Amino acid sequence: MTSAGDLAAVGDDDLDAVFAETVRRTGASIGALYLLTPDERLLRLDVLCGAPAEFAAPWARTPMAAPAPVAVAVREDRLVWVGSQEEMVRAYPRTAVVLPYPLALLAAPVTGARRWGALLLMWPATRPPYMTGRERGHITASCRRLARLLEEAVAHGKSLSGDGPPRVVPVERRPGAPATAADDFAERLPGGSCALNLEGQFTYLSSGACDLLGCEAGRLLGTLPWQSLRWLDDPTYEDRYRAAVISREPVSFTACRPPDQWLDFHLFPDASGISVRIVPSGAQALPSPAPERSTRTVTPAGAGQLYQLTHLAAGLTEVVGVQDVIALIADQIMPAFGAQGLVVSTAEAGRLRITGQRGYDPRIIKRLDALPLGTDFTPAGQALASGIPAFFATPQEMHRMYPEARQVSGRQAWAFLPLIISGRPVGCCVLSYDQPHLFPAEERAVLTSLAGLIAQALDRARLYDAKHELAHGLQQALLPRVLPQVDGLRVAARYLPASQGMDIGGDFYDLIRLGDSAAAAVIGDVQGHNVAAAALMGQVRTAVYTHATLGTPPDQVLARTNELLTDLAPELFTSCLYAHFDFTRRRVCLASAGHPPPLLRLPDRVTRPAVVPPGPLLGIDPDADFPLTEIPLTPGLMLVLYTDGLVETPGVDLDDSFTRLAHHLAQADEQNLDLLIDDLLSKADTAGQRTDDVAILVLHDGS
Repeated sequence: MTSAGDLAAVGDDDLDAVFAETVRRTGASIGALYLLTPDERLLRLDVLCGAPAEFAAPWARTPMAAPAPVAVAVREDRLVWVGSQEEMVRAYPRTAVVLPYPLALLAAPVTGARRWGALLLMWPATRPPYMTGRERGHITASCRRLARLLEEAVAHGKSLSGDGPPRVVPVERRPGAPATAADDFAERLPGGSCALNLEGQFTYLSSGACDLLGCEAGRLLGTLPWQSLRWLDDPTYEDRYRAAVISREPVSFTACRPPDQWLDFHLFPDASGISVRIVPSGAQALPSPAPERSTRTVTPAGAGQLYQLTHLAAGLTEVVGVQDVIALIADQIMPAFGAQGLVVSTAEAGRLRITGQRGYDPRIIKRLDALPLGTDFTPAGQALASGIPAFFATPQEMHRMYPEARQVSGRQAWAFLPLIISGRPVGCCVLSYDQPHLFPAEERAVLTSLAGLIAQALDRARLYDAKHELAHGLQQALLPRVLPQVDGLRVAARYLPASQGMDIGGDFYDLIRLGDSAAAAVIGDVQGHNVAAAALMGQVRTAVYTHATLGTPPDQVLARTNELLTDLAPELFTSCLYAHFDFTRRRVCLASAGHPPPLLRLPDRVTRPAVVPPGPLLGIDPDADFPLTEIPLTPGLMLVLYTDGLVETPGVDLDDSFTRLAHHLAQADEQNLDLLIDDLLSKADTAGQRTDDVAILVLHDGS
């Protein structure tokens, strides 16, 4: 089956022309063509009209199983009409979160000899909330034409590629007045005038706009306002532009140009871009063709808050620790709602313990920490006890409700959000403001929804931290703190946990003194990266140590440890390599249970993997045998034991990894074994993201 994506260059023009004509004739402000991937599990955005490609990023790939209009249209082979944002919220809540703007939408299947994908059209909310039969017929006919073009392209050998961003079909521009006359017109108007294209870049600025923005036109043309003007670098302002592009409705907002000049921005969009009027706040209002309901000044915007809700929900699925959760809340929620302070507390033993904050002096946090949960004393305590958020727009409101509450921070407004899961209190999140702040009903609703997301993430993070601390402590207690001194043997070791997951695992190593003339070295790897792996690692290490100190031969050490593990039935398998050093006979005897072969470096620096026939992994077969291998213990011999995290790389053959590691070891300096380990780790590229643990044990005969 041909894959979906950009058509070969020869077929692009015809397809784009039919697509653009459909968008124009239907009066849609935005159009998008989705094509199915080869496995028909995904719809990928191929062509876009009326909006920049960056806007489409959240909905550029849609799973066929998703409850989204384009997926439903293809799955059920029917037109899907959504006449308003309210209908979108009811029928497709996930799509409404990604497109939180007033609009109407239609998705139509593009079907011919087979299913090709879907056509998506969007209109401003000002259009009638219904589709006529004639409109439906025209759109259906256009979809059939698109399907025929796709079939003809494939029939003529044109391949469809699934890579690259969508093609953006330019919007046809309307003829206008000569440029000089337009410039003169804009210069006569009070305030400032500028224009943005649909990508958000400045395309024109009047001298008045440059004066108000405090920057020359040459430094602004072709740039994005929130990048070239740092005081506009706020998600709220960018979202106002986004709302204007998608809804095609006029939008207003107010921003402060440092240090204290407040400016009103009025955005008037159409299919070619956005015209912007800039006037100082408080100036006499200018006549506007925009309906009163369409021009709104909201800080922050409701759509922007919904966008933050989306981003926060996605971000909270990735963070794991409590401090990660708090950092994410501070970075996304505080700017979205204009807050200057954040405190996150958890309920412990009848008190609120502050687990994280942003925007407060540490001395103030110390005074606010460990306040009682009694509802008579703190709004946080009452919010947590009742499960109802509390909002205080001024200090006077706070004092009326809680005359005994401490007000030591100098803040002027607060939102107390209880963090509760299934009736169980987790903690409290407090947003605070330097100035009085009204909390409209829309803002309170969004903050309440955010509190639910934060509560679940915080509870999950606390469990993760507790489990992580337990496992780390267990693992550190089970690994040897200091390796014993063995005469005639120089030793160094290193353990690196996986950098993904819980940062713990089942890799272990040990060096065991067996009198004055012998020693044993062992290294192993328990499957998994969790508490169970760390616990089993301790059992394996203890069993090996016990049998080794009884003078048991290497093959029997592994055999008896294997019997123990099969009796325990831990459902986790373990690899292990055991080496017995006999300094009297000058021999090293090795036995392996499915472990990577050790590296041998001879005195002349010839380095190779040792040939050690492995037995099965421990814990599989209770009657398994583990063959013995003997090598001479020549003076200057170096033996390097390691776990597979050092050599396993996706897409790289293991034999190649062994060869490369042997090459690095041959060139390494043996004077300092710790530096030698550093060198091996750096050559193996273990400084980045590690999906597995790494353990290394280096033994050098110094006799």
